[in-house]
Amino acid sequence: MKDTMIQQVMTEPKKIIFREVSIPTPGPDQVLVKVKRIGICGSDIHVYHGMHPYTSYPVTQGHEVSAEIVALGAYVKDLSVGQRVIIEPQVFCGRCYPCLHGKYNLCEKLKVMGFQTTGTAGEYFAVDGSKVTPIPDEMTWSEGAMMEPTAVAVHAAKQFPAIKGAKAVVLGCGPIGILVAQAAKALGAEKVMVTDISDKRLEIAKSVGVDYAFNTLHKDFGEALLEVFGPDKADVIYECAGSDITMDQAIQNARKGSTIILVAVFGKRASIDLAKLNDSELDLNTSMMYRHADFVDAIRFVKEGKIQLKPLQTAHFAFRDYQKAYEYIDNNRETTMKVLIDVDPEAGE
Repeated sequence: MKDTMIQQVMTEPKKIIFREVSIPTPGPDQVLVKVKRIGICGSDIHVYHGMHPYTSYPVTQGHEVSAEIVALGAYVKDLSVGQRVIIEPQVFCGRCYPCLHGKYNLCEKLKVMGFQTTGTAGEYFAVDGSKVTPIPDEMTWSEGAMMEPTAVAVHAAKQFPAIKGAKAVVLGCGPIGILVAQAAKALGAEKVMVTDISDKRLEIAKSVGVDYAFNTLHKDFGEALLEVFGPDKADVIYECAGSDITMDQAIQNARKGSTIILVAVFGKRASIDLAKLNDSELDLNTSMMYRHADFVDAIRFVKEGKIQLKPLQTAHFAFRDYQKAYEYIDNNRETTMKVLIDVDPEAGE
């Protein structure tokens, strides 16, 4: 193995450089992986535009990743060289109240690789073995890189514990919204309806098995809800668009006593009708990232064919074309779902 590698660095908004650095040596509890694919998500785009409130520059990005183990630390016993793996990018303290009660995704000092700590956007990456999860040999590198957003969706869908047999609605058909719709179905939802203002995105949602899809530019949301589910409406509404408009649609039209799950990250302070929320005794819950069990379920659902990822893969870019990938996303916002960076040019799918 060579001694140096190429690493991506965003030095300031909209400026990406590449530098040659030493390949890291894994510590005794770490593994060294060769990075294969990296996915770009909405939070990465916020960093690119200088709009992420918790990221400073320079920063090496990359938190949606698939890789191959190439070396093991002395104390790592349950992993092996050559394994195909993904990385769970949360860095947590393990000592605060949420961590001590199993909710390390809510760590009081939570950091995420690629945002507050160095990300995986290099040819190699050293990481604690506890943050590595093997994937099946038949899973493609691209699917592996999408396990992180899939885990986000699985965790979100689980925030409504009674999802089995439920009638569910997903507002917003971006990558996370479509993944939430699939996760809800995989967890046993009886029927799932989605909405968006893009026919293209709605077509993708229908292609992966959602039951009903409506463009709310042309169909009133309340009418669609009654048309699909009748006067009892839905049991749960997942807000995956992150706008006052869609949140208001949910609050104004939800069945009294039902549940709204906020999945999207709002880019600005929201303005919502708390009086109506209170008057309808709605449960407003939220979802934050994931835990290990969500990755396990995400991998299983993809393996079983209950969650399809290929229809969400829009484009691939070479590692050195990282900046072109962001420019492509900016120029094709309506039609772009998931853009992937091919870090290892010799890796097959």
